[in-house]
Amino acid sequence: MRIKNSKSEKLIFGPAVAVDVLIFDVNNGKLNALLIRISKGPYKNKWALPGGLVRTDETLDEAAKRVLWEKAGIRGIYLEQLYSFGEVKRDVRGRIISISYFALVDSAKFQPRTTEYYSDIRWKEAKKLPPMAFDHGKIIAFGIERLRNKIEYTNIAYALLPKEFTLTEMQKIYEIILGKKLDKRNFRKKLKMLNILEPEKKMRHGLKSRPAELYRFRKRSLVFTK
Repeated sequence: MRIKNSKSEKLIFGPAVAVDVLIFDVNNGKLNALLIRISKGPYKNKWALPGGLVRTDETLDEAAKRVLWEKAGIRGIYLEQLYSFGEVKRDVRGRIISISYFALVDSAKFQPRTTEYYSDIRWKEAKKLPPMAFDHGKIIAFGIERLRNKIEYTNIAYALLPKEFTLTEMQKIYEIILGKKLDKRNFRKKLKMLNILEPEKKMRHGLKSRPAELYRFRKRSLVFTK
């Protein structure tokens, strides 16, 4: 980007702007992030979030959706801005400011793919990351904290649960994201206060314990409760 200084008439070159997209999933009892492995350049063999530079003819949101599709083969999901990362030496290739985005998805509904610049694409446990490029480990850590806060006042967990589910299944999702065990009574009291669920008025049978009541989300799109 070039900016003309009206006093000196010199051209000032500003930093480039990029977007990086953090996609979370819960599977096999773990919170995972979708990562791609770089196959060449200064970050060869390190892992990174899907990302890229913003074009001059697109918005930040458009750029995030484009790079997610081009570099991970995923589209049609709700993305939310996470944070801006602008440390001077975050990228050895030049001065680049990153606007990060994040989302929570069910990985069973997607088949990620990537480009020739990347040698692999996989879901990796968010708390046990492989060697990371740039400051993407920091972005993931920030995203985990945002997700943990967000489940306290939204229905964002809908992305990980089927149409019908038990409260025990929902509690397990919360425990994986929060990284701790929850008291059953307090958890259900909290859900009642959030008012994001409604009973299906039917039971799930065939479990080892007694039949469990089934629930569904009032809305399967993001809702803020406060």
